[in-house]
Amino acid sequence: MARYFKEQDIDEFRECFYLYARRGQINTMDELTVIMRSLGMSPTIAELRDYMKQKGGKMAFADFLDVMHQNSTKENIPKELLAAFRGSDPNKKGMIPAKDLWHTLVKWGEKVSPREVDQIFKEANISRTGMVKYEEFIKIVCAPVPDYY
Repeated sequence: MARYFKEQDIDEFRECFYLYARRGQINTMDELTVIMRSLGMSPTIAELRDYMKQKGGKMAFADFLDVMHQNSTKENIPKELLAAFRGSDPNKKGMIPAKDLWHTLVKWGEKVSPREVDQIFKEANISRTGMVKYEEFIKIVCAPVPDYY
């Protein structure tokens, strides 16, 4: 699995795995759900069931890395975000009002505090009264966070 993930990612996966996996292995779908969601993945219930079935109902860490690889090839967050933005852009201009984006981030889904949204807007150089070019916004919010070790 080292060929699919960076060493620091594997270390993060290992830490989370052993934090939540009882007796050093995953024995239930609930454990798998908690671990994967803690790592920022969002598998469906059907996918989780399939992963458990593939691995015979139990997973050691190596099995879990295989599942993480399988799931990471399915998820494409920038593509999903772009589809969502396009759905909110009936005129297909590539832009949405910043006030609408601000409201959505604060009020819907995994809510973000107004202060956090203001910080995101500041870092992305977005005026709350202007328009947001959502393809550029997606590039900014999906960019990897630099490590400052």
